[in-house]
Amino acid sequence: MNALRAFWNRVRLFYESWPPLLRRLFVPALLVLFFILALVLPQAGVLNLYQQQVLIYVGINIILAASLNLVNGYMGEFSVGHAGFMAVGAYVASILTVWAFPRWGLGEYIPYLFPVALLLGGAAAGLTGLVVAFPSFRTRGDYLAIVTLAWNMIVKSVLENIDAIGGPRGFMGMQKLTTVAWVYVWVVVTIYLLRNLVYSNYGRGILSIREDEIASSLVSVDTRKVKITTFVVASFFAGIAGGLFAHIIQFINPRSFSILKSTDVLVMVYLGGIGSLGGSILGATVYTVLLELLRPLQVWRWVVGPLLLVLLMIFRPRGIMGMREWRFLVPREERSQAIASIKEHIRRKREAAAPVPVGGSSD
Repeated sequence: MNALRAFWNRVRLFYESWPPLLRRLFVPALLVLFFILALVLPQAGVLNLYQQQVLIYVGINIILAASLNLVNGYMGEFSVGHAGFMAVGAYVASILTVWAFPRWGLGEYIPYLFPVALLLGGAAAGLTGLVVAFPSFRTRGDYLAIVTLAWNMIVKSVLENIDAIGGPRGFMGMQKLTTVAWVYVWVVVTIYLLRNLVYSNYGRGILSIREDEIASSLVSVDTRKVKITTFVVASFFAGIAGGLFAHIIQFINPRSFSILKSTDVLVMVYLGGIGSLGGSILGATVYTVLLELLRPLQVWRWVVGPLLLVLLMIFRPRGIMGMREWRFLVPREERSQAIASIKEHIRRKREAAAPVPVGGSSD
């Protein structure tokens, strides 16, 4: 661990020695490079279909974890029905690409209309999030967990009883429109928009609710409005993830969006760390890859998720990166303040750990 920390410090010092303009352009250039690789590598045969699918699942799970972290981590509430909003986005986007667009004479343009289908699926998920949020945030405490759990079960039951969209048999016929490049674009857009939201004035209101809702309301934060808006935004991105998911496996059924899926997203959030977009990226990546490595265990690998969540709540409730953020995800104007806060925190910890001298001073 010490060797890894020393290596990272050398890399950071090397990066900080660059000219300011080069440092400012480094992250955008890296994002463009990764996008080019996401386009080229699958076409060149460097990544086989299985590797592409794992990368796509990692990206979809990053969107799910980051959006749920907005509610559970940054706002301090507890939602357990994220898969329900994912289901709404998946079914709406699939109905648009399979039924609506062809009937409107737009069948040949479906690959180009794919982003529109995703946005409409996200909007439908956001609208249902608004319906759920209104009664949920009239009260305080753990009621959101109960309502969202019930919501997840309601969505699954309703989908199973609508025969027009397949009922329990599921819905199929979608083209394979989700690619590594498309998922990469949506991951970047999601992280960028959520980062801007968190570090905006509105985002300060979200954080203040987590720290103390009563004090937040006393300093003119409309807590109910902030809660509802935040929940709708999180639901919207869950719907986007659902649309991407439907167009990679080309078949969806209500069982794909059960409480088990919501539990998986919860594990990703709390594994990576609450209140951290970098933690969401890390948690989603580690958990998705871990499940793939445990695939030989077959059905028993699904025991890992709930068990890991229990262990996390006991031994590390804030996760790997709880309340911390990767530097490139912090706006430039916020970095100096964040670094100063970290240094002050380290100084206080060292002072608290220092031995208390016995006796008076030598003066």
